Amino acid sequence: MGLEHTFSLLEFLKNPQNNLKIIHIAGTNGKGSTAAVIYSVLKARGYKVGLYTSPHLISFSERIRVNGLPISDQEILRFMRKIEPAIKDIKSTFFEVTTSMALNHFNDHNVDVAVIETGLGGRLDSTNVVDSSLTVMTPISIDHIDILGNTIEKIAVEKAGIIKKKVPLITAMQQKTVFEILKKTANENESPFYTSTNPINVEIMPEGTKFELSNKKFITSMIGEHQASNAALAINALIHFDDKIPYETICEGINNVCWPGRLQPVSDRIYYDVAHNEEGIRSVLGTLKTIFPESEIFGLFCLKGDKDIEHIAKYINSQFKTLFITTSKDGLLLRPKELSEKLNILGINNFPVDCISIGINKIKKLMKPKDITLIFGTHYIASEVFSEFEISFDSGVI
Repeated sequence: MGLEHTFSLLEFLKNPQNNLKIIHIAGTNGKGSTAAVIYSVLKARGYKVGLYTSPHLISFSERIRVNGLPISDQEILRFMRKIEPAIKDIKSTFFEVTTSMALNHFNDHNVDVAVIETGLGGRLDSTNVVDSSLTVMTPISIDHIDILGNTIEKIAVEKAGIIKKKVPLITAMQQKTVFEILKKTANENESPFYTSTNPINVEIMPEGTKFELSNKKFITSMIGEHQASNAALAINALIHFDDKIPYETICEGINNVCWPGRLQPVSDRIYYDVAHNEEGIRSVLGTLKTIFPESEIFGLFCLKGDKDIEHIAKYINSQFKTLFITTSKDGLLLRPKELSEKLNILGINNFPVDCISIGINKIKKLMKPKDITLIFGTHYIASEVFSEFEISFDSGVI
């Protein structure tokens, strides 16, 4: 691990990152949602905005967009032909090449600002080759322990690695030890340090979330108290980036934000969420219980093998009327029997099924009118979920 490969690829491309104004976002949960809100508001403000996120749900091109338009297949091919000699020489990774592609694409399209989400970490993340204008930190919790470390402190140090010399950092509310690490790193870099104001009077609805921030009212199309917090962090970050954005423009941007796979209704009372760690799953379940306090919840759960199943288990224990376990067709997730056995050992009652389609059909037969269903655990089943419910998800503007 390291940044040398990405720097070498960018050197081959004549360092397109040096021409970009960048908002750099790290954290554990809410990075994508916060990035999407920032992007949406900046677009409403009239900026030409590049957005780089990962992973994708259906198509690779979702990761790299300018004003909502994904990079085209032709542009990907043209880039790959150009950079192929450097890739072979450096033996670079998928994410290193993808990051270089995004930065090159944004430079080619002369974006006014690029919103860049880190991959797994921060310090050694391929995106950390950029000189940002603003650093944003979403809540940090346990995830990717095989890469980032097995304690919250080790993970926080890795995430804090994106803090740049004298570049302002705005952070969401954090655990005390995490806050202290971020503050210390900011001080060492002479970086102005700001903590995001928390939203108040949060009202969660099936169609979105109302909240107040600094005596002003907002509505986001995203569902959940955690989404109100993500939107509040985005708003606080935007004020530091451009303090002349009108209130009406901020309202327009956060109300129109579209970020699929986040408590997304895919059918009547059936939701899909990519949550795959303890904090994400806790937030999603809490939101559903707030909206549907009298309902029983059915679950369809899949998980990658690198996730901390022990931490996740305590949040899903006794939360579901029936919990089905399955996997994806691509073989990237734990097999149903293996995940089921892990959960059984942890005292989680569950029923393994062979695939998404079977799980959904079983749940539909069991659901009563007041029941709800949560399909969750990973990005990697999005294609199968959307196909099952005949949801159109093409490569158009998002």
